Amino acid sequence: MILLTVPSLSQLLNGDVQLIDNYSPTQPSAIDKKVENLLSKMTLSEKVGQMTQITLETVSKKKKINQKYKVDPQKLREAITKYHVGSIFNVDNSALTLDEWHQLITQIQDLATQKSRLGIPILYGIDAIHGVNYTLEATLFPQNIAMAATRNLELVKKSAEITAYEMRASGIPWNFNPVLGVGRNPLWPRLYETFGEDTYLVSTMGEAYIQGLSGENNPIVPTDKVAGCAKHYLGYSFPLSGKDRTPAWIPERMLRDYFLPPFAKAIETGIHTVMVNSSEINGIPVHSDRYLLTDVLRQELGFKGFVVSDWEDVKHLYKRDRVASSPQEAVLMAVMAGIDMSMVPDDFSFYEYLLELVKEGKIPESRIDESVRRILRVKFALNLFENPYPDPEMKSQVGTPESAQVSLQAAREALTLLKNDHGLLPLNKNQKILVTGTNANLRSVLNGGWSYTWQGDEESLYPKTQATILSALQAKLGTANVTYIEGTTLDQAVAAAQNVDVAIIVLGEPPYAETSGNIHDLTLPTAQLQLAATIAKTGTPIVLVLVEGRPRIITPIVDDAQAILMAYLPGALGGNAIADVLLGDYNPSGKLPITYPSHPNDLVPYDHKPIEEDNPNKLDPLFPFGFGLSYTSFNYSNLQSDRNQISPGESLTIKVTVRNTGKRMGKEVVELYLSDLYRTVSPPVKQLKRFQGVTLQPGESKTVEFTLNQDDFAFHDRDNQFTVEPGEFKVSIGDLENIIIFL
Repeated sequence: MILLTVPSLSQLLNGDVQLIDNYSPTQPSAIDKKVENLLSKMTLSEKVGQMTQITLETVSKKKKINQKYKVDPQKLREAITKYHVGSIFNVDNSALTLDEWHQLITQIQDLATQKSRLGIPILYGIDAIHGVNYTLEATLFPQNIAMAATRNLELVKKSAEITAYEMRASGIPWNFNPVLGVGRNPLWPRLYETFGEDTYLVSTMGEAYIQGLSGENNPIVPTDKVAGCAKHYLGYSFPLSGKDRTPAWIPERMLRDYFLPPFAKAIETGIHTVMVNSSEINGIPVHSDRYLLTDVLRQELGFKGFVVSDWEDVKHLYKRDRVASSPQEAVLMAVMAGIDMSMVPDDFSFYEYLLELVKEGKIPESRIDESVRRILRVKFALNLFENPYPDPEMKSQVGTPESAQVSLQAAREALTLLKNDHGLLPLNKNQKILVTGTNANLRSVLNGGWSYTWQGDEESLYPKTQATILSALQAKLGTANVTYIEGTTLDQAVAAAQNVDVAIIVLGEPPYAETSGNIHDLTLPTAQLQLAATIAKTGTPIVLVLVEGRPRIITPIVDDAQAILMAYLPGALGGNAIADVLLGDYNPSGKLPITYPSHPNDLVPYDHKPIEEDNPNKLDPLFPFGFGLSYTSFNYSNLQSDRNQISPGESLTIKVTVRNTGKRMGKEVVELYLSDLYRTVSPPVKQLKRFQGVTLQPGESKTVEFTLNQDDFAFHDRDNQFTVEPGEFKVSIGDLENIIIFL
């Protein structure tokens, strides 16, 4: 990566910048030939329409929750035949059935392919964040933060394969996922959509997800796969305040070392589209930032797909961010910066302004051609021109027991045991237990936002077949051994706790998505903390189960609990998975993908700098990144490397032996960390570079092998050059360490 010259604002607005297009007319592919042939037939209006994306509500008849969705035929016809829109997205209020999706998509594509002049199909997009969460019959998986806790790339890939199939079965070929923001601020309400706070973890999880979603570098996407969308480019996940859609201040070195690599890996893996950060970095709204959207994304990283805005963010350049002095100037800035498609989303203003700007000569038509080429390539790659319709035969394989089993296994592997004093867990199945707490008997809290509705909080939409934590425990233990008291009735909960062997207190967050999840303090609400503290006074052993999308502060009650289980947002089968772990039917193996803080203002990630440890008030996380207990124990030995010195261009093999020293089978996630001991830019104390899960029987040992290459030792130096400086590096696995010299 290199530092590029940033065009001035006047150059941007005057169109005095070099255009970038990955199309090579001297070596056209089969798709390129089709694109150029179609592009040559298109009018300017049709081209501008392809760059316009509207939400489904724009062409819908108004309805309320639980009322059947209906499209407005007149509005839909106008959108397609008058404004030539290239894409429609979203859902109208709440999830649809498969039959409703088929009817809707067919109605849309009939108009697009049969009533428009050139028959260009609509590219329909949806936020399938943890499964096809807007199709009622589909499989819901744990949210990404929970998937990251599994450290299981094959599970991530398999979940994406199922998601892709169930999307295509719904008739939807474009997924606004994966979220590749590196979650460095735990206050941020979208943390649960990320794969955690570590760059390498996010990169590898994202790679596996994209491979499952779209196949591996297929120029033609298979009919059971979809196009993915890497989001939100770039730096969205590190707002200074922790509030959604608020400014980030990120130096370029930090941007390149921490936030850019997951997107670079996604492009290398073959991602088809990229969605842009809704906010700003260092005072520049990213939707207007040509340096990031064109110079870095296309020239440096070689991205060939198309860039879509986020919700209304081209408009925001004028009405919110105030970097454009008019709506027209906002469109000019965004398009010349590198936006290919505008999520307008609820009118046709972008189309009208862009058409006007081209006719006035402020935007060259060649710039429009760039974007339309990119959009048409994706449509051809998805085979939409040959078959834009849903396949009715795919419906029977949506929401199968086999897919549900994958979701259950993912939830089980995600669950992270944070505390287990005196081996309280697993519980004896003959014990009498109290189940209480705000999240004990709700389905919505297990899934979180983006579940049947945007906010995920409409409890009535969740199938009664989905178990809550309470009902899953009752199914295993019988109702006679399980007492349930709602967490709001403190006196009753305390009285009940005195007559049971163990109290399971389920705490956490209600469902939320995006800005509605903004909070001022990470600490759990006082009422929840008080419930646990008061029950603790009875002397009954306490198990805390945390159902939450981010690490809420529980420090005041940690000492009161004998056991703590971090459940994250474990999805539709989360209740069953939690019961399995609590009762010992499954041995937990999850590892924290985030640092769990002790204090509201001590929000420091694990890969912090040495200076942050060199002060009187030492860093004091409640539980560190990578932490997670098991019902068995593991020992590490024989850390070896095939060489103690490595030269540029060489690789290094590292081996370690892991032994199950306990009495039951268990899975251990082996993590390799690398520390650059001295360099010209202060190094992180350590960084995760590899991980691998290994399942061992009692007494069994296995050797785990990792390979490091030059890039694993590299960073961006004082001149923002990606380099490796010669010197000492420490390799750490478990409690073992080796020193490696880079020559």
